Amino acid sequence: MKELTRDNLAVGDGHEIHVRSYGNPGGIPALFLHGGPGSGVQESQLGIFDPSRFHVIAFDQRGAGLSRFDDRFHANTTPHLVADIERIRERFGIERWMVVGGSWGATLALAYATAHADRVGAMVLRAVFLGTRHELERAFLSSLPRFYPQLYADFVGLLPENDRSRVLDAYWHRILDADPAVHRPFSIAWHDTERVLSVLSPDVPCLSEDLSARGDRPLPRTPFMEAHYFRNDCFLDAPLIEQVHRLNGLPGILIQGRYDLCARPKLRMPLPPDGRVRAFGWCRPQGIRWRTRAFGPRLRRPSPRWRD
Repeated sequence: MKELTRDNLAVGDGHEIHVRSYGNPGGIPALFLHGGPGSGVQESQLGIFDPSRFHVIAFDQRGAGLSRFDDRFHANTTPHLVADIERIRERFGIERWMVVGGSWGATLALAYATAHADRVGAMVLRAVFLGTRHELERAFLSSLPRFYPQLYADFVGLLPENDRSRVLDAYWHRILDADPAVHRPFSIAWHDTERVLSVLSPDVPCLSEDLSARGDRPLPRTPFMEAHYFRNDCFLDAPLIEQVHRLNGLPGILIQGRYDLCARPKLRMPLPPDGRVRAFGWCRPQGIRWRTRAFGPRLRRPSPRWRD
């Protein structure tokens, strides 16, 4: 996709966020929100947009990707990210835009839309995650032992026995420990376990390696930001499920991977009963992650009212 602009936007608190725009500057404005938190934007994810129809804006959130920071965790909360999105919208002079995100990107999309519903023209959400501890416990403490018992045994077995009654908190505490000897094995274990839960056919569904001895392996970045957010309930002032009534009448598309164990399918979707949700798609196995073939055609043929 043709890149139009690339810039670093100073947002205060020692942070500069990396912002890029693509496509048609006269097209439908669309904001893409990456997952994680902490993963950063990958250009391959933007292939869902038709560059002739959309003006796509994507940015690396605080502490992620190419964004710069003095302290990645300082002033890094969901309200800060929501405020950053508004700064970006104002910088581009956009009145209303379509907001697109998956997993954590869907969490942030809902947090932004419920705070600034008048600035959102439509939403496309994949693998909706509401940022709750219940969802994380269901993924790591319920789905994991059910579908990958050996991986669960490895995952829990890294912890001292007296911490195995509070697995998630114990992991987040160790991931954020300043000592590499402490955070290295737990950040890698978290990353690899989350990866297994996110794909249909993982290559090695267990933690077979000696994690503390693999000093040559680059540390994954997302576990640190995830631990920062998850241990603080994603810095949500109130449950998103209690705020979605503000989105009444907003058109949108929901996409859910049938076998996604991180963001499990929900029979009762978290949207107001009178919201104008036009489609709920069950992706085939190859569609658990962003895939143009899975739902790109819906973005490539947007409804005319999204231009309103």
